[in-house]
Amino acid sequence: MVQQTTKLGGTASNVSVGRVAHGLMMMTWIPTPVPDEQCFEAIKAGIDALPAGTKAFLNSSEFYASDFGTANLEMLSRFYAKYPEYADKTFLSVKGAMKGREPNNSEEGIRASVENCQRALGPIKKLDLFQPARVDRKVPLEQWMQTLATLVKEGKFSHIGLSECNADTLRKAHAIHPVTAVEIEISPFAYEENQKKVIATATELGISVIAYSPLGRGILGGNIKSQADLEEGDIRLRFTRFKDQEILKHNLTIVEALDAMAKKKGVTVAQLCIAWVASLGPSVIPLPGSSKSTRTLENLEAGDIVLSAEEFAAINDTLARLGVKGDRSYGIPEAEAHLWG
Repeated sequence: MVQQTTKLGGTASNVSVGRVAHGLMMMTWIPTPVPDEQCFEAIKAGIDALPAGTKAFLNSSEFYASDFGTANLEMLSRFYAKYPEYADKTFLSVKGAMKGREPNNSEEGIRASVENCQRALGPIKKLDLFQPARVDRKVPLEQWMQTLATLVKEGKFSHIGLSECNADTLRKAHAIHPVTAVEIEISPFAYEENQKKVIATATELGISVIAYSPLGRGILGGNIKSQADLEEGDIRLRFTRFKDQEILKHNLTIVEALDAMAKKKGVTVAQLCIAWVASLGPSVIPLPGSSKSTRTLENLEAGDIVLSAEEFAAINDTLARLGVKGDRSYGIPEAEAHLWG
């Protein structure tokens, strides 16, 4: 049984969730989607491992599929249809409001996205939290935050989240309507000035920080040694840190160094990295992905790992000494333009 839990922020401050969340993206946004039963077991394992009264924080999206469709939510619909008793044991966060690779935070765009998400999810589980996936610079922040607030009043979902935004945007949005969570990329490979500012602002305002890709999109999990370990068509092969073999080779030396530290502590390198992300602040909730029950449990157990000041410093020193190469760019200019909105 996993012991460590935390309270969410904003309007969900009465909701207890596991210290480590569960990302579902790579169940369906891969060339060969994971079979339903394997997905279901991975999700159930995480829920069953938590103390009574604690919800599993699940993260899905309107577009987690190779065709940018609703396959991820449809998989969840089948999960809740088979296990309806698990609906109240999960807190479901869903990203949407995208038109292709462009955000569409107009009132019509957000409303249509929310309705589409709920349609795909089905009647058993209601959206707990909705996030526009990116900040839409074409629509005033005040306008789209008001749209989200109106949809909360209408009962379409219960809580508002933001994704891939900067600290100033988070502060302005929260002043319009309380923000429960902000989702940004944080890992030993992605912890720079913007991440630090968002964490500080969220901590000040009582907002949860959902740290996606805490394992560097899998590199820090220890199982990726070369590009050959990724299936042809895997979206990660578009990223700088995967498509450039020399960059990948260098960054794997960091993984090896962290793995040595993990072995010394008696944990996996993935657990060490998740624990490091969690230690960045009480409001930070790591969001690793998992499509296997064993990995789900391994990830959750990282929430119970305590790093000493010396261990935390040693990890930071290793990262500074070896230096992460490459960036978190998609290799798609229109997508990169919406980072840190």
